[in-house]
Amino acid sequence: MTLRQMRWLAVGAPLVLVVVMELTRSITLGRHSLASRLLLDSVLVILVAAFSLFVLRVVERMHARLKRQNQELLLLHAAGLDITAELSLDAVLDKVVERARSLIGARYGALSIVNEQGRIVSFLTSGITPDERAKIGPPPVGHGLLGVVLREGQRLRLDDIHRDPRSQGFPPHHPVMRTLLAVPIVGKSPFRGNLYLSEKVGGGEFTADDEETLERFAVQAAIAIDNAHLHQQVKNLAVAEERLRIAHEMHDGIAQVLGYVNTKVQAASEYIRRGRTDEANEQLRELAVAAREAYGDVREAITDLRTLPSQARTISDVLRDYIERWREQTGISTHVTIDSGFAVRPEAELQLIRIVQESLANVRKHAKASSVVFDLRKSGARLVATVADDGVGFDPSARTRGDFPRFGLSTMRERAESIGGVLTIDSAPGRGTTIRVEIPLAAA
Repeated sequence: MTLRQMRWLAVGAPLVLVVVMELTRSITLGRHSLASRLLLDSVLVILVAAFSLFVLRVVERMHARLKRQNQELLLLHAAGLDITAELSLDAVLDKVVERARSLIGARYGALSIVNEQGRIVSFLTSGITPDERAKIGPPPVGHGLLGVVLREGQRLRLDDIHRDPRSQGFPPHHPVMRTLLAVPIVGKSPFRGNLYLSEKVGGGEFTADDEETLERFAVQAAIAIDNAHLHQQVKNLAVAEERLRIAHEMHDGIAQVLGYVNTKVQAASEYIRRGRTDEANEQLRELAVAAREAYGDVREAITDLRTLPSQARTISDVLRDYIERWREQTGISTHVTIDSGFAVRPEAELQLIRIVQESLANVRKHAKASSVVFDLRKSGARLVATVADDGVGFDPSARTRGDFPRFGLSTMRERAESIGGVLTIDSAPGRGTTIRVEIPLAAA
């Protein structure tokens, strides 16, 4: 019964009752005694009281149901927030089982992950200790009730597992289980699985309300699993892109240095064959310089790859520490200005650090600068990083290269564009170089 129906019933029923009683009084009693009229009024009062109690009882049941549904929604909301807060797929799956068990009040919980053929490829449990799980033996492979493939919209609620013809019993040392509630988890990702609960805490059987609640939770679980799956794909894609960039940098840097070394070795060999030792020694000297440069580049690249932000260290801390180490190693005067209170996406943090590292590496190798200014500050909805030196500068539009060319400018631009940023280079021979990169701040 709806609230609108209850409202009309509460108003209309007493009026109808009064009219009926008055008509009855007029017809049956006429001008009879006061006692007869009082008796009829008493009957009227009793009927009205009984009707009021009936209405109150209905309202109480409705209120109790609404209160129970509200508590369920709050618990469901908290459970959804808990599982969607995780980005690791393994952590999400563990929390799905735990939260489902606590949400319904079940003693045992399990989550089966099935392949396209319906066979169980992974089985997570909750409510039993690791020792108890070890005694049970290997996980199920898909026989019996656990092998029933539940598809979207299907459910399984049993008051007695052993009475179901699909049941094949339990292995030795398995906890005693009588009741079962199962729903599928079907999302957009390749993940497919079934969520199982058994044995309500305090006894009793699973109700239709428990079934509805678990199905709603399964929808939230599917969203959380899809989210974790997409996050993993993004991470894998980021790793693949970073490996590709490193490969490009090695090709543009170390590979060309090795080619340069090979050229010098051939030239030195030819000079020695001709007996021109002075020219050969000059080639060997340049070869030694190239080897030292390559060795320094490799060490610097290893240090750069290990420089990462973390929960304990912000990007500001990482950049301050890195630039301070760079200043100590190069002896170049450095002035640093970094704004506080900004946030960028984790992948943007990594790319920004790599751009700054490459900019400073170019200063060390090519600029012949005496001072560097590093500035990192907010500008509207973007974060702007600037590395400016007072070195020899170069012509950015020129395609010619010397014996030991500059590398990394194209990779820096690729890194900036991959995170929605823009890289600009302002330089000219004799007036230094300014590298400026703008990236979007993280949404609040």
